[in-house]
Amino acid sequence: MKKILLALLIIPLLLVGCGRGSGEDSITIGGKKFTEQVILVHILEQLIEARTDIDVVNQADLGATDVLHQGMLDKDLDMYVEYTGTAYMIVLKGRLDTTDPQVIYDRVKDHYAKEYEMTWLTPFGFNNAYCVAIRSAMAEELSIEKISDLKEHAPDMILGSDFDFLEREDGLDNFNKLYALAWKDNKGMDQGLMYSAVKEGQLDAIIAYATDGRIPRFNLKILEDDQGFFPPYFGAVVVNNDTLEKHPEIADLIDELAPHLTMEKMAELNSRVDIDGEMEAKVAQEFLEEAGLLE
Repeated sequence: MKKILLALLIIPLLLVGCGRGSGEDSITIGGKKFTEQVILVHILEQLIEARTDIDVVNQADLGATDVLHQGMLDKDLDMYVEYTGTAYMIVLKGRLDTTDPQVIYDRVKDHYAKEYEMTWLTPFGFNNAYCVAIRSAMAEELSIEKISDLKEHAPDMILGSDFDFLEREDGLDNFNKLYALAWKDNKGMDQGLMYSAVKEGQLDAIIAYATDGRIPRFNLKILEDDQGFFPPYFGAVVVNNDTLEKHPEIADLIDELAPHLTMEKMAELNSRVDIDGEMEAKVAQEFLEEAGLLE
């Protein structure tokens, strides 16, 4: 909680002088602090600037959901990419009575429209849900296919996750309760270190992101969420209504972009940055060129 309050206090400072655009034809796009989000901000920036007369202020790597949502409410940000499950569980504090992607999307879209005067645009084609991943060799050795299979092995295993998962409603405590899991230990850590740690055997299982390119590259296996704990996390652009009224062409561009951002493509883009060391802006540009979205 202290971290969230601190972030909310410093966001005006972060945005001073480089926040919401000063002109009628300028918008500010925010992003969260991980690779996928940084790539997406660059994709949106380059697409909008190439196809419209709008200038974009890039605020990638700005903060967590609380920071970005407050920035939108304060009109310091015009748009950012959010995930349906995150909005439903964290912002709406919804009860997970369904994992139907369309139902969750419709709920958050309706709530944001009524309560915040924000619009959810066409969702992208990838579901960056939380998932449990272990080394494929371990899965084969222990005959583990689904999360329920971990119950008898968890007392001898160390679980790793990002720090956020330790505190979320759709996080560790309720996850362990549903699956009746008691781990030897669980460790919160930076997600970059987490993937390397499980690859090298310092961790036995991790709470991963489904579109992370390190999963296939590190030969990790995603276990089936057989009890349906994790909600869908489809990415979508959230935009303030006044911004969309000024620039309705943004919605048309997102309609064009959305089908190109599949699970496979997002994982590929992430791996090019996280593993191959390419720059996010370059990866974004080449993706848009290959998709034929730049004119």
